[in-house]
Order: sequence, then C-alpha cells, then structure tokens
Amino acid sequence: MIDLYRLGGRRAAFALDPELAHGLTLKAIRTGLLPGARHAREARLATVVAGLSFANPLGVAAGLDKNGEALSGLLKLGFGHAEAGTVTPLPQAGNDKPRLFRLVRDEAVINRMGFNNDGHAALAERLKNRRFQGIVGVNIGANKTSGDRIADYVQGIGRFAGLADYLTVNISSPNTPGLRDLQARAQLASLLDAVGEAREKASRRVPVFLKIAPDLTEEGLDDVIAEVLRSTLDGVIVSNTTLSREGLVEADLAREAGGLSGKPLFERSTALLARVRQRLGPERAIIGVGGVSSGARAVEKIRAGADLVQIYSGLTYEGPQLIEDSLSAIIAAMREAGVSTPRGLRDSGTAEWAAKPF
Repeated sequence: MIDLYRLGGRRAAFALDPELAHGLTLKAIRTGLLPGARHAREARLATVVAGLSFANPLGVAAGLDKNGEALSGLLKLGFGHAEAGTVTPLPQAGNDKPRLFRLVRDEAVINRMGFNNDGHAALAERLKNRRFQGIVGVNIGANKTSGDRIADYVQGIGRFAGLADYLTVNISSPNTPGLRDLQARAQLASLLDAVGEAREKASRRVPVFLKIAPDLTEEGLDDVIAEVLRSTLDGVIVSNTTLSREGLVEADLAREAGGLSGKPLFERSTALLARVRQRLGPERAIIGVGGVSSGARAVEKIRAGADLVQIYSGLTYEGPQLIEDSLSAIIAAMREAGVSTPRGLRDSGTAEWAAKPF
C-alpha cells in the first residue's frame, strides 16, 4: 500500500476542523476505491471467535462509522470486521459543537460526541440492503433522554439480531450522563438479564459483547466480570475512552471534557485487558481496543489476552497504512513464536501486562 496519507494526506486532513475531516474521510472510504491491505485475506490470519469466522483479527471500532454508511469500504480496506454505532433507538444530534479535538503532540483525540446518530430505523435499513462480505457488528446504546435505558438496549437487541453478525452493549461512554452507572453491579445484573432474555426471543441468536470503561477500579472490575460470568454474554470489549488526562502534553486541549482515546490510552487499556483475561478465563472472547497506533501495539493486545483487536484513533495519525502494518506485525510475531494462528500468540503476555498499573 502506497502511504499517501503519511506523504501529505495527514497534513491536509489536519488543516480541517476535526469533525469535518472525519466526515470527508468517511466519504472517501465509502467510495471503495482506496487500496486494501496486502495481508488482509491470508489464510494464516483467519480466526474463529464466538462462533464467527473472521478473515483476520483486526477490526475498526465503533465510533468511526456510527450510521453504517461506509461498512463496505472499511472491509475493503482490509479489516476483518467493522463495528457500526453507537446507535440509539431514536435519532439524536449529540452534544454541542465543537466536540472533537486532536491533541497532535500526544497523538490523541478527545471527543464528547454524545451518541450522535441517525437512530435504529436508518441503520436497520442500510443493513437490510448490505451487499458486501465480511463481519459487521452493531454497537447499541441508550438515548440521552430515555426514561428506561435498559429498555433501549433490549430494543437494540431485537432490532439488529437479524441484521448484524454480533452486537455490542455499550454502557461505557463518558459522554452520556449517568450511562456508566450501568456498570455498577446491581444495575449491570438487571441489564444483562434483560439483554439475555431479549437475545433468546430475537429472530436470530447472535454473539453479544459488553464494552467496558478503562476507568474501573479493581473492585469495580471484579463486580463487572462476576456479572459477565453469570450471564450468557460471549465476551467483553476492553475498552472505551478514558476520563484520565495523566501525562498529556497538550495542556490546553486536555482541559476539554470528554473521553480520551489514542496513544496515551494504550498502557491503561492493555493492563485492564490482561486483568479481564485473568478473571474471565480462557473461553470467553475479548476484543482489545485503545491506543493501537502501530503493528507492535496490535500484537501486544493479542499477547495481553485479546482474540481480536480494534483500531480507530490510530487511523487519524497513521492513516490506512496502519492496517497493513498491524497485519504484517501479527504475521511476524506468529513466525517468531513458532505458532500458526493468531490464537497461538494470545495470553503469552497476560501475566506481564496484568502486573502493570492501570
């Protein structure tokens, strides 16, 4: 892949307002004309997770394509899966602008988008008409003004179980007031019971993941994993954005409210991932996301315990070449370790990462 982004595309994108640049990027991806990663379909990268067959373990996280407008183009770039959303039952505009900020010297992003999306009906219509191959997930959330947030998630399960390959229950965004309260044990138990019942009643039984925050305490994490183990969930996505601003260079922008993603999130989210793997055991799936800005970091997510890896903010700084770099690094790590599948790398660094603070 010719790295046009690093040759000048990034400079052009960074000259624009971040949200405008995001929209233009989606339009470019939607054309399907951007070159794909060379190793995207290599047989040795194929992996089965939660009963689904992925061409490779690398995916794009929710948030980049909230409304499922560019899923075909994203999969053509070389991703093994793409996750649309977060989508809420009713359309909502999200928080006031500006709400997206680049911290260039930190290679980070702060967003307080607030689940801006077109709603269930619009995304469902797009997924009904999908004509592309590849694994597609839908990340579901609750409307800001909802009187019953658990009911919003139940509605999302019913609406998309017949349209998506997997679903993600997102209770970890910091940009909807009170949403993270659903991670408290009693509320989480009620939510997961309702989600489990909804999945059994749906038109098709699909894998369901829970996306958690990186800002949990050890005790909070214990509670979350205890409820996950009690539930019928297929796995956990670790993690969403953080409220921490530790170690940032861009002091002025660091004061902006919202969730921080990008390079500074890597250590925190990967240490948390390893702790989740230790508590969760070897069978249930983990998707690792947060701070993947290089191929080496994609490998570390797998070594820490991830079955699949997602990227998003790293694309802002590295462009689509990050896809090829990540797949190549996974292949090289497999060769060095003498294993024939990405699963063979998994957990080789769990103890090391779990020993780090988060």
